[in-house]
Amino acid sequence: MSTTNSIATSAHPAGATGTNDHISALRFITCGSVDDGKSTLIGRLLVDSKAVLQDHLAGVQRQGETDLALLTDGLSAEREQGITIDVAYRYFATEDRKFIIGDAPGHEQYTRNMVTAASQADAAVVLVDATKLDWQNPQLPLLPQTRRHSLLVHLLRVHSLVFAVNKLDAVADPELAWKHISAALERFAQEAGIAVHTTVPVSALKGWNVVDAHSGWCGYTGPTLLQILEQLPNTPTDAHLPLAFPVQWVEKFHDSAVTTQGRRVFWGRMAAGSATVGAEVQIFPSGQKAVVAQVIDHARRAGSVAAGLSAGITLDREVDVSRGDWIVAAPVAAAVAEDDFDTPAAASAWPGRKELPATIAWMDDEPLVAGRTYWALHGHRWVKAKVRRVVHRLNINTLAEEDATQLEPNAIGHVELLLQEALPAAPFAQARVLGSLILVDTASHKTAAAVLVN
Repeated sequence: MSTTNSIATSAHPAGATGTNDHISALRFITCGSVDDGKSTLIGRLLVDSKAVLQDHLAGVQRQGETDLALLTDGLSAEREQGITIDVAYRYFATEDRKFIIGDAPGHEQYTRNMVTAASQADAAVVLVDATKLDWQNPQLPLLPQTRRHSLLVHLLRVHSLVFAVNKLDAVADPELAWKHISAALERFAQEAGIAVHTTVPVSALKGWNVVDAHSGWCGYTGPTLLQILEQLPNTPTDAHLPLAFPVQWVEKFHDSAVTTQGRRVFWGRMAAGSATVGAEVQIFPSGQKAVVAQVIDHARRAGSVAAGLSAGITLDREVDVSRGDWIVAAPVAAAVAEDDFDTPAAASAWPGRKELPATIAWMDDEPLVAGRTYWALHGHRWVKAKVRRVVHRLNINTLAEEDATQLEPNAIGHVELLLQEALPAAPFAQARVLGSLILVDTASHKTAAAVLVN
């Protein structure tokens, strides 16, 4: 991890042409501990990039001073308490890039909201408040929430992570604080196996190194935070994998000019691979085979559609397909027709699996204990899932895997799940959509956990 990364100004993400009409918008979140300055940082980005109207800016004046945090903290409870509770999204653009920002809460009890935001992000900016740390200590410890959010960003495969050390203007020796804090962040990242894009010193309140450079401050001569964000790549899709398409909606047409012979159109978002006319597919879980007769995009234009995009698929014959079913590449689905989904004969790309070893971020208010049953949502399919065993808990301070019989709220650990029905689940490291589930409490209907298949 380098603290003085230089980014070539001519570099653009894949598909970029140099104008923001053609560059894919970067979706990023700000996260970290409580009162690290996340909302203020976003407010500074909006104000200094001229993305805030004057009347809006006037509305966040407090005793003659501009409270930048109020540009994102929109809930009345947030304004009253001075904290972020829910994820607030804001939009802005520069000459080089469009951005969608998610301001994630820092309180531990709202970790579930942070996980929701991170699951859709291309990048994460983890803020670190220099004033809360023993910055004079070369071996200073990081705050637990800084470590927790960084680990969650890593587990959720957020493509780029940037550390922003904030409030260095408020310490007696900014250069020494920057040296020790950036070194502590580097040690933590190496111990946790987290790939960090870069680390940058900023003052969200004064605007230093956010949009405008404060050259040489703290001995840092690298790009500003906005320059870094403008050059970050979007998350790669899983288009190189075999076809996997979760059916979200079944649409019946009678106009043969719109669809092939008036057959039904199956709508959803491509999870992996691409849908092309003539491809042989199989339906999960029924095992029925068919051939793709037509593919249309979200605007009903004919043509192939790749992972990450919405599509409508028409098959060459009528088969029983409902919301929650999967349309997968035929060689893959041949295995799911077997009674035993875990035999070597089912070793294809997307075999059906009833037993799932998984990493879990527990978000319910009640601890997770073995033996409990939850609803599991995979794609658009609901199945019952039983927690067969809690394998271990991850100690976020030491990064050690500790023996555990339960997981407390906001804990991260490994568990074994037993599903009532097989699902075409894959390791999350291989396929984001097929490798992720959520657990929902059967009684309260609250989201209890984010699950990443191992």
